[in-house]
Amino acid sequence: MGPEWIAIIALVALFVVGTLLPINMGALAYVAAWLVGMYSLGLDEKEILAGISADLVLTLIGVTYLFAIARQNGTVDLIVRTAVSSVGGRVALIPWVMFAVTAVITAIGAASPAACAIIGPIALGFAGRYGISPLMMGMFVVHGAQAGGFSPISIYGTITNSVMEDAGLGTSEMTIFLSSLLVNTLMAAILFVALGGRRLLSLRMSEEGELVTVGAGSGTTAASSRSSAHPDRSDRRSATGATPTPGTPNPAGTEDAGSTKEHVLTLLAFLSVAVVALAFDKNIGFAAITAAVLLSMLTPKAYKDTVKQIAWPTVLLVAGVSTYATILTTAGSPEFVGKWAAGLGAAAIGALILCYVGGVVSAFASSTALLPVIIPIAIPLVAEGGLSAGLF
Repeated sequence: MGPEWIAIIALVALFVVGTLLPINMGALAYVAAWLVGMYSLGLDEKEILAGISADLVLTLIGVTYLFAIARQNGTVDLIVRTAVSSVGGRVALIPWVMFAVTAVITAIGAASPAACAIIGPIALGFAGRYGISPLMMGMFVVHGAQAGGFSPISIYGTITNSVMEDAGLGTSEMTIFLSSLLVNTLMAAILFVALGGRRLLSLRMSEEGELVTVGAGSGTTAASSRSSAHPDRSDRRSATGATPTPGTPNPAGTEDAGSTKEHVLTLLAFLSVAVVALAFDKNIGFAAITAAVLLSMLTPKAYKDTVKQIAWPTVLLVAGVSTYATILTTAGSPEFVGKWAAGLGAAAIGALILCYVGGVVSAFASSTALLPVIIPIAIPLVAEGGLSAGLF
């Protein structure tokens, strides 16, 4: 059995074990990289560890560190409340607000599962109070997470662009980001129509907290009253954004909300990181960790334990899997798969099969772990099949 087959079998094994057992797939990938690298490819430990991307690891640490600060000081909660208050009681826009907020959160560095865990309960709370389909609201949150998930400073975007650059394909940062944004926005629009969104177009929340129907030409009529569990005036006003909306506490994992000064500084930090990374083409990891350190220096006591909230499991996951991706490349597995796909008669068919394989595997295993593996396998299709690296 050739080394390319051994590497592929070990890859399947680590995904199966990581899916069935609560073991970090990055740790499993390190074990697989060590065993396959040493005993199948004849590599030493230094050569095996050369596959770790210090740039990628630093980016993950820096971006998730900065996002952890934003969660802790309540900046994320502020974004949600401000966005909801901006719709002026228009019920039909609330699902789109949740879509947009989740997209922004993933775009600035949150992992998609974390963003869904933060915004999901809040969104479903709004769905229950305003008669919105819970399925539609949940799907809007999920598609919002994916819409922003491939921005140049997001976790998925960073992994994808780094692997493409290391493979010599160049980078198509904005193409990847905008493609994901467009596809998921279109999916959200289809879901809006299919799951009762048109019915919401005529609904408004009055200043008194009542859900009213806007007539075609006769003003508004009361449709239903809000729950009597919150009869006070402050709660009714919160429906239109005058005060924080009840039932939307600080996102999971946040502590006491920070001051307005902290919120402003955190938002400026995210803006500065984006400008430095995109406009000046500087390392995102260095920019993000610098911004996080500066914020921590301003209020050191408040953020002394924030470093513990860095996505260390994700760092281990990506570092381990990217190391094993190098072992796959060294073993010749991508070329092997590419030749097999070429034998199908069309590169597009091979690309479609890889997409389905990636979708099925990510349904049971980690999507973050899958990216560093599936992209190198797709390289022969991109290089020889005339496919667009960015769109694929």
